[in-house]
Amino acid sequence: MKGWGRLEGYGKGDLKRDLIAGCIVGIIAIPLGMAFAIASGVKPETGIYTTIVAGILISLLGGSKFQIGGPTGAFIPILLAIVLQYGYDKLLVAGFLAGIFLVLMGALKLGALIKFIPKPVTVGFTAGIAVTIFAGQIGSFLGLSGLKRHESFLLNMKELAVHIGTLNPYAVAVAGICLASLLLVPRVLPKIPPSLVGLLLSTLAAVSFFDGEVATIGSAYGSIPASLPSFRLPDLSWDNIVLMTRPALIIALLGGIESLLSAVVADGMSGSRHNSNRELIGQGIANMAAPLFGGIPATGAIARTATNIKNGAVSPLSGIVHGLAVLLILVLLAPYASAIPLAAMAPILMLVAWNMSERRAFAKLLKLRGSDSLVLVVTFVLTVFTTLTTAVEAGLALAVLLFVKRMAGEQRLDKVLPDRESRRGKVAADVVAADRDCPQLGIFSVRGALFFGARNPFETPDFLAAHDLSGALLLRMGGVPLIDASGEATLQGLLKRVRASGGTLLLSGLQPQPRRMLEKTGFLAELGEERCFARTGAAIDAALAEHIEAPACAGCRMGAFRECEGLCRAAEAGNAS
Repeated sequence: MKGWGRLEGYGKGDLKRDLIAGCIVGIIAIPLGMAFAIASGVKPETGIYTTIVAGILISLLGGSKFQIGGPTGAFIPILLAIVLQYGYDKLLVAGFLAGIFLVLMGALKLGALIKFIPKPVTVGFTAGIAVTIFAGQIGSFLGLSGLKRHESFLLNMKELAVHIGTLNPYAVAVAGICLASLLLVPRVLPKIPPSLVGLLLSTLAAVSFFDGEVATIGSAYGSIPASLPSFRLPDLSWDNIVLMTRPALIIALLGGIESLLSAVVADGMSGSRHNSNRELIGQGIANMAAPLFGGIPATGAIARTATNIKNGAVSPLSGIVHGLAVLLILVLLAPYASAIPLAAMAPILMLVAWNMSERRAFAKLLKLRGSDSLVLVVTFVLTVFTTLTTAVEAGLALAVLLFVKRMAGEQRLDKVLPDRESRRGKVAADVVAADRDCPQLGIFSVRGALFFGARNPFETPDFLAAHDLSGALLLRMGGVPLIDASGEATLQGLLKRVRASGGTLLLSGLQPQPRRMLEKTGFLAELGEERCFARTGAAIDAALAEHIEAPACAGCRMGAFRECEGLCRAAEAGNAS
């Protein structure tokens, strides 16, 4: 396999480091996998199945050397919404379809495009997801009973208020023990997984002092099987495919973003470079395989990937070891997991929500008080109060509209002339005046993209009043970074009007993209390459030599150009003779 060139020069010492790193990450992944599954509305073992199947395949087939894959907090709101609306079986269909979409994205080399999703959108929905996860764990932390889970954030908050009277002090004590462990263990024992310590201590406390007083995994979901479930293909009927396509696309988009962000973090920590398209294909295959064993969607996990690197991982084998370690622990210790209190899971997810909240980036973007801030707030609010699908679609649409508006607003068209005080003859707009202008040659600097979202600058009253199209018209295009089909049509319309008036159109300073666009459409061929110049000075010289009617210069005292005095004398001498 091509990717296993990453094992070139691999030795026994490397294998030892991969085994250690993989086992440590595997231990960390078990409580997280169960917690993410429970928060997503499915049984805790599905998170373990996902960690095993998807975790192994992502490391085996992905494009990142150190990526650790599995269930993540980012998926919780959308997976819970799917389970509540369609059921667990439909979630398996959505996960499988999301895998297909990810494979297609990688095969079509769309990996780089995902990076162009606006930062305010990703920060907005990530922060919104964090709020949703945190709020969703309040009931478990307080041990409230009789809670019903809803898709709506407001309805879930109402449930908390209605059932606050069922607060269980024993559950709060158990959750407090786990939370204290999560906060203190990294300071005292930095090499020990805090979530594992928190679960062990809180479970011991529940069994020893609060036996039967707090809900556990066993009492809520039954015992966890000590093996993987049998292979089962999801119901991929046409009706189910149509029904779950939209949720699957959101899962694929979110999974692609998360996995590539995690791969970028891994690159920064290790000095390696990932293959984004191969990573998407690996993620896709893993997400197609996980539902076959009852698993939920998975992606690259930034925290577990970072832990993998910090503990000395050398190759993708550490990720494979992490999946095998989880499988071994499942087989040996599954019965004991039933005693874990649900209240102990809540602080783990709350801390995950806090760490993924992007609070610093959120505050930084909010301080901008511009279009980016608006996109951020809209995406965040919609993520919390509607659905992630709606939030991403609205955030992207708003970002595009505001970007188009901003680009259109940056467009400028200024009439210019050479500055007499400049030795190099640089042009400027402030030297154009009523007593200094050329009635035969108009020079305009165009700035900003000529595209579908911008107005036609050549049809404004200011432009029409500033120049007679029957003369020569020079457009300085160096400030135009982009021209699309609409922009080309704008230039084409101007060319026709100039020619219909008996004038001549000249261009100077075309950038690469506008030049390629005008060549492809045939505009430059129609204009004539001889009328397209690299520099403004050369264009002015050509215009004065070839497109000025010399007799009209007689008696002109404008002095727009250095050559005007000579042209004026020659014209007057010709008239005199």
